[in-house]
Amino acid sequence: MEVLKFLEKLRTPFFDKLFSVLTLLGDETAFIAVALIIFWCVSKKYGYYILGVGFAGTATNQFLKLAFKIPRPWIVDKNFTIVESAREGATGYSFPSGHTQTAIGLYGGTFAITKNKWIRSLMIVLCLLVPLSRMYLGVHTPLDVGVSILISIFFVLIFKPIADASEEKPIFMFLMLLSVALLCVVYTCFAVFTPFTDVDSANLESAIKKAYTILGASVGLLVAYPIERRFINFRTSAKWYVQIIKVAIGLGLLLAIKTYVKIPLELIFGKNLISNAVRYFILVIFGVLVYPLIFKLFDKKGAKNG
Repeated sequence: MEVLKFLEKLRTPFFDKLFSVLTLLGDETAFIAVALIIFWCVSKKYGYYILGVGFAGTATNQFLKLAFKIPRPWIVDKNFTIVESAREGATGYSFPSGHTQTAIGLYGGTFAITKNKWIRSLMIVLCLLVPLSRMYLGVHTPLDVGVSILISIFFVLIFKPIADASEEKPIFMFLMLLSVALLCVVYTCFAVFTPFTDVDSANLESAIKKAYTILGASVGLLVAYPIERRFINFRTSAKWYVQIIKVAIGLGLLLAIKTYVKIPLELIFGKNLISNAVRYFILVIFGVLVYPLIFKLFDKKGAKNG
């Protein structure tokens, strides 16, 4: 808490706003956007790699939250204050940090797949700023962010050679995605079926919701991979302005689907977490299988597969 109290004394309205923006680089929206940009426009195998790192890291992170049940800093110390704008996004238990895990997996993974020194430098900066933002805002301790960093680095390092090897042996990628999906299944069973007696109801609800979210997304990725490779096999290369169009249309459609498919699914499955799992399954299927079907319209003559 001493580090957080030190940062609390340094707060100013300017830095409050700055770090409130920087912390968004570690949330779900940033992860989906960057991962799919890599998948659509840079390299399919590394798109799968980044998504796999993110899903596996999230499952591990959420498991530890429920296993240790460490309250947020302002609950531990009633005299400590947080930046109020960060409170809404600080759901669930404190340890470890979900935003940090996402940021290190996303930007650390991006660092691992490129040799461009400018991109690598930017990724290092982001890997430092997002964890710092979580502590500055007062929603996580150094232990929270430190463990999250280790979790993400583990998956970044373990999955990278598997992704590289999948170029020659696609079964490696399938097995990696299968292991990620199984990890998400195990976490979901743990969150849903464990008879917790000392867990705050709001935190447990948050944990179960995230369990169903990553379960749907990871199963969607596992299902999509062999189908995409066998029947779609789209090109990632295109002229720069075409890439911008691809990304803008794709992310816009995903946002629309995420927003407007919720009500129909609730009518079918009811207002429960199964509908949330199905929604994220659909999002992944659309991003990996359906949307790339139109990429042939953008193909650059002579482009190589990603």
